Amino acid sequence: MPQNWAGTHAYAAPRIVAVSTEDDVRHAVAAGGPVHALGTRHSFTDLPDTSGTLIDVSGLDGGFSLDRGDGGVTVDVAAGTRYGVLAQWLDAEGWALHNLGSLPHISVAGATATATHGSGDRNGVLTTAVRGIRFVGADAEVHDVHRGDPDFPALAAGVGAFGVVTRLTLAVQPSYRMRQDVYKGVSWDAALADFRAITGAGYSVSVFTRWDEGGIGDVWVKTRLDADDDAVPDELLDGARDVTANPLEDLPDITELGGVPGPWMLRLPHFRLDGQPSFGDEIQSEYFVARADAPAALNAMRALAPLIQPHLLVSELRTAASDDLWLSGAYARDMLAIHFTWRNDPAGVLGVLPRIEEALAPLGARPHWGKLHTFDAAAIARVHPRLVDARAVFERLDPEGRFANAHLQRLGVRAER
Repeated sequence: MPQNWAGTHAYAAPRIVAVSTEDDVRHAVAAGGPVHALGTRHSFTDLPDTSGTLIDVSGLDGGFSLDRGDGGVTVDVAAGTRYGVLAQWLDAEGWALHNLGSLPHISVAGATATATHGSGDRNGVLTTAVRGIRFVGADAEVHDVHRGDPDFPALAAGVGAFGVVTRLTLAVQPSYRMRQDVYKGVSWDAALADFRAITGAGYSVSVFTRWDEGGIGDVWVKTRLDADDDAVPDELLDGARDVTANPLEDLPDITELGGVPGPWMLRLPHFRLDGQPSFGDEIQSEYFVARADAPAALNAMRALAPLIQPHLLVSELRTAASDDLWLSGAYARDMLAIHFTWRNDPAGVLGVLPRIEEALAPLGARPHWGKLHTFDAAAIARVHPRLVDARAVFERLDPEGRFANAHLQRLGVRAER
């Protein structure tokens, strides 16, 4: 039975069809019945599942192409392409993306469809780079939508609810260099008193914590460089830079730390493309709150530490800038992301998630679409103000519910059938 990349979720679909061309996708959709796209299998739920045919787009061909248009330089890329592969090609051409997720192994279409993110107070989620979407709809025809079109805010982070995306157009910028430094010893008191000093310490900042009372954990700062000899501070609040530190010391396949300058595509991800992503045998959950509510959210999680820690491998705190994409975790508010990498203990994790969600509910926490949570349709509707509008677009484009799987119906993203 096919599983996600971590081996912690099995897909129920009776058929998987691997495609290599857009026509293959059209034929798979035209064959009839429920269908859904499947990429690099980084979801931890049944979001990319169906009672009919899964269309594996990881082998879609078409390569890459740059366009220097009036709206800036963009790259056109096949949907199932891994970000790390695209990043290597772009850097060789002298171009870069505004951000990358912690794993370069994730597919462009899957990551953007779920509003997956990297970090950085001023950086939007990965979907904010999307300028165009090409997809096969329920009619088995090819459609294109671009930023500025009325349906774009619904479709850009469209969670697979409207069709099978075959290609995406992303904004790019000139290539740049970065370094990574780790700061240790920052106390909770100092961090909560000036959390912006932490999240604004670099172009992209991650905090790895296990919710210990001794301190907030390791602050991983990724600095964008004008020159390789640009200086970085030796202190951060009441913590200090440690050139030997690795926030994920149990994992070998980390991108180079210790302040060594390098290209953006080898510094923005936490993990190397040629290595094992994350821990492997794990479950992931993530919740998004307004950045202004960071102290309240973090204190709520600290209070639950005795419940969380027995099941936890590590938590990561990241930020993203607000956007106008209807189903994004950062829709209309600057965002703090609270991520949990759990041990592969489904019963234990499902036992603690309701307590986490209850504690974050007063802050309007939104769950990551592709990670494990216990929200139902009513809970999703409370935290996503444009859910009804997005669902109306999906129902109009797919009136027979070809892409309306059980997961999307359970969350109210698609109408019940």
